[in-house]
Amino acid sequence: MKRRTERVNDLLRQELDSLLRREAKDPRLDSIWSITDVEVSGDLRHAKVFVSVLGTDDEAETTLAGMNAARNFLRRELSHRLNTMHHVPEINFRRDTSIERGVRMGAMLDELAREREAREADDGN
Repeated sequence: MKRRTERVNDLLRQELDSLLRREAKDPRLDSIWSITDVEVSGDLRHAKVFVSVLGTDDEAETTLAGMNAARNFLRRELSHRLNTMHHVPEINFRRDTSIERGVRMGAMLDELAREREAREADDGN
């Protein structure tokens, strides 16, 4: 990935997080969420924004719907804040489930370790 694209990804992540937390007034954004990553296309015209939401699937869908509803507002605000960019990318919010998958994997590994310890304890008696 080009250095410029990486810088744009980081800058968009920071600015979008700030705007959504401080400026957006949509009650659908009241859940616990985090922007985990931003991927801007090579031509800087499109940005995929990955969001992790703590809660149920319905809460995650509601939060993403609120974020997607705010896209025009966000692009307008970004154009004011990022005056060094000639074009503010189209924003598309997507759910990031990698943290949830990691938690589930950790729980499975813990369970396997407990089963192994129990088996070893039974074999020792």
